[in-house]
Amino acid sequence: MLDMSSDKQHKQEANMLRKELEMLISERTSLLKVAGAAAVFVANMDSEDLPVKAIEAADLLSTSVNNLSEESLKDALETVHAKVVRDHA
Repeated sequence: MLDMSSDKQHKQEANMLRKELEMLISERTSLLKVAGAAAVFVANMDSEDLPVKAIEAADLLSTSVNNLSEESLKDALETVHAKVVRDHA
């Protein structure tokens, strides 16, 4: 009887962990979309065209995008189907 109770508890724990993992994966996907969109925005913005009130927020956004690991940035850009064009000038 103890083994059946223990087995049931393990199955419940595994199910709970599976749901938590699915939630985390979904949240990661959402965050990658945000990061990807932010990266594209930062890459295409011209800070000289920004209103003065937006410069601090743009700087924070730019710094945050630049602080992403290369792998995370790549995943984020892939999530929003962005293409990286390197400036060779």
